Amino acid sequence: MTKSGLIEVIASRMSHLPARDIEVVINTIFDSMTEALVGGDRIEIRGFGSFSVRHRRARTGRNPKTGAAIDVPPKRVPFFTVGHELRNRVNTGAQQAAGGQGTAEAPDHETERSSI
Repeated sequence: MTKSGLIEVIASRMSHLPARDIEVVINTIFDSMTEALVGGDRIEIRGFGSFSVRHRRARTGRNPKTGAAIDVPPKRVPFFTVGHELRNRVNTGAQQAAGGQGTAEAPDHETERSSI
């Protein structure tokens, strides 16, 4: 789903609100979340998941084409951890879509966290 798709879904469910107002609200939410992460804060949305910033240390990498060593500076990267309720709803929905048979579940460490 894209941001414009999200705006369309909300506009269809909240027909009394103009799409422009919904877009302003969505942009404000995303801007607030971005500012919080830039400030080093953690964002937790109950039932959905949490966003945090992970610190990557400096390291020496390799240029894949030439094999030359490259110094990679330290950096901060956004990180998302899936909440239990969302994970359960996604797994239940996948099982129902497949008829409840033959669905292979990924190990918890793959479904629980992902880099953004």
